[in-house]
Amino acid sequence: MSARIAIFVSIIQAILFAVHWFVYVTWMSFTGSANAPGTSATKIILASLSMSFVTTSLLAFRYSNILIRIFYTISAVWLGMLSFFFLAASLSRLAYVATALLGLPLQKQTIARLFFTLAACAGAYAIINALWIRVTRISVKLPNLPESWRDRVAALVSDMHLGHVRGRGFTRRIVHMLMRLRPDVVFITGDLFDGTSANLERVTRPWKHLATPLGAFFVAGNHEEFSNCARYLEAVRTSGIRVLDNEKVSLDGLDLVGVHHGALAHSEAFRSILRKASLDPKRPSILLVHAPDQLRIAEEEGISLQLSGHTHRGQFFPWTWITSRIYGPFVYGLKRLGRLLVYTTSGAGTWGPPMRLGAAPELVLIQFES
Repeated sequence: MSARIAIFVSIIQAILFAVHWFVYVTWMSFTGSANAPGTSATKIILASLSMSFVTTSLLAFRYSNILIRIFYTISAVWLGMLSFFFLAASLSRLAYVATALLGLPLQKQTIARLFFTLAACAGAYAIINALWIRVTRISVKLPNLPESWRDRVAALVSDMHLGHVRGRGFTRRIVHMLMRLRPDVVFITGDLFDGTSANLERVTRPWKHLATPLGAFFVAGNHEEFSNCARYLEAVRTSGIRVLDNEKVSLDGLDLVGVHHGALAHSEAFRSILRKASLDPKRPSILLVHAPDQLRIAEEEGISLQLSGHTHRGQFFPWTWITSRIYGPFVYGLKRLGRLLVYTTSGAGTWGPPMRLGAAPELVLIQFES
């Protein structure tokens, strides 16, 4: 482990210790449980949980077996619950101050039990909600659309994050949904894999059963670039999906451009890739790129429609608020920037906690209109 990574891991672990301590102290002080039996055991359990996600994450990048997958999933679920409990603890303290200032006859114990119960219910619902994949249908009008594309449907899939939490069964479910929806083409905009150790051939095998008239196309996301990107791309190719690596293909009178995530880091490099694609201004063009970044450049270079993912729409608060501050109106949905249409999907899977609240997982069906 490099010194930089070690420092980063240490900072994350210190933050997790502090959050666990804050939640524990708030609950104990508000409910008067500090001297209750079993307090020492609770401290030991919380101390172990506070180290669980960092520990299992480090193991998950090197190993893939049933025990690691179980422990990683448990720690990821707890990390999500911790977020809700931290919010509950913060609201408990704020509510106590407010009731004291207003002279309301509410006891600290009642306040804490209310907010922590709501947090537990919200976390449970968020887990269930993350498993319920919606189908979002949109229509787009592109200039100079060939008659052959009129009423055709493309499926947009992003951010499946195959790895320790979601595996072959999740892939099979997505493929079955696509087979039932019968799109003309499938676009996969990155983070197909979580970046952790996994049997790549196993988790991608169900894609071999997918058959669409115009095929399926993939661009790499940031999680494919965590380590050796080549092995992820090879697994995608083996499953029958076309990988677009900073290149353009003609798709029945339409220009399709795929740019991998790393090329977005430098604006001029990204612009150079689009210019080398030699887009025909008389043909509509679709850009597949993982994140809704560098939108102004895509618009200036004549892209008609950009399809992206990456944001997950935040998954749950406060990350929903944070991502909306970062990406603004382009955090989710169909938006316009000048001549450019942009659709950012919330994705089908999850990263970290397998939870979603206010950011439903989705597959997107895009119908083209002339």
